[in-house]
Amino acid sequence: MGKITIQDIADICQVSKSSVSRYLNGGYVSKENKEKIKAAIEQTGFKSNFFAKRLKTKNSSLIGVVIPRIDSITVGKTLNGINNICEKNNYTILMQSSNLDLKKELECISSLYNQGVDGIIVYTINITDEHIKIYNDLKIPIIFIGQKNKNVNYICIDDYKAGYIMAEHFYKNNHKNIVFLGVDEEDKSVGIERKQGFYDFYKQNVKNYSINFVKTDFSFKKAYNMGKNVIDFNPTAVICATDNICLGLMLYLNEKGIKIPDKISVAGFGGYEVSSAIKPAITTIQFDYELLGEIATKNILNLIKCNEQQENIDINLKLILGESIKNIGGTNE
Repeated sequence: MGKITIQDIADICQVSKSSVSRYLNGGYVSKENKEKIKAAIEQTGFKSNFFAKRLKTKNSSLIGVVIPRIDSITVGKTLNGINNICEKNNYTILMQSSNLDLKKELECISSLYNQGVDGIIVYTINITDEHIKIYNDLKIPIIFIGQKNKNVNYICIDDYKAGYIMAEHFYKNNHKNIVFLGVDEEDKSVGIERKQGFYDFYKQNVKNYSINFVKTDFSFKKAYNMGKNVIDFNPTAVICATDNICLGLMLYLNEKGIKIPDKISVAGFGGYEVSSAIKPAITTIQFDYELLGEIATKNILNLIKCNEQQENIDINLKLILGESIKNIGGTNE
């Protein structure tokens, strides 16, 4: 038999190519399929060929990048930072999108490894036990961005602090009847830490307040569609988990003739250029996503060269005061 490929093994076992890839990289495969794949590999001698190929491509000058979705301002800015450093160091990016699917994200990591990249940057929505396993099993450096986990290399934003800072600003403007328009807790940084920081400030410092949660996703359209659910609580202010969510809500409020900030104050997180260009300009927490990408890439290149554990650096953030929050007076008790 000639050169054996992953597809050949998949055909022999009558399983998918991704199942064989997961087996090779320590991912989940059913017991039945695992036994079939193992037997086929032993019969064909594929395993030794596979890892010999991997050794040959160790210095490929390729960096793998896994992103959660393509239509994201924050992802675009982060990719700019990654590309800036890759170009300066003569590295080429191989990119795959998980479409916010954690199972697909793991498959993307395995796929990039199989293509011979020197290291992988993963812009993730969560770091699970499966992520930690593949991080430990693969013989190349991996850095996760966007989430924290002590068991892996990561670079991220302090989302808890961002939420806390924004809550303090809401309180200074006397808002105590608030809606938090947020995302699913599967995204730990945005869905949990950012929200928790906001809630904790009020819990620790304010009496007689109300924060109601309305669930959306990251899309402009979904935020717009959840507008009625938001105004049903009759809040004085709405904090949105991202600027994009805030923009969707603002369109709904404008169409309903609800003036911002006279009737309802709004704010977001992200610090997009469009957030300051619209009227009223959005009050937001600005994150330097391009710097996030640059730091992650510098660290992955250093790991490739030195194989040294890098420091987990948090990215600075800044409160940008727009025109979307009104001080409604009253007493801060």
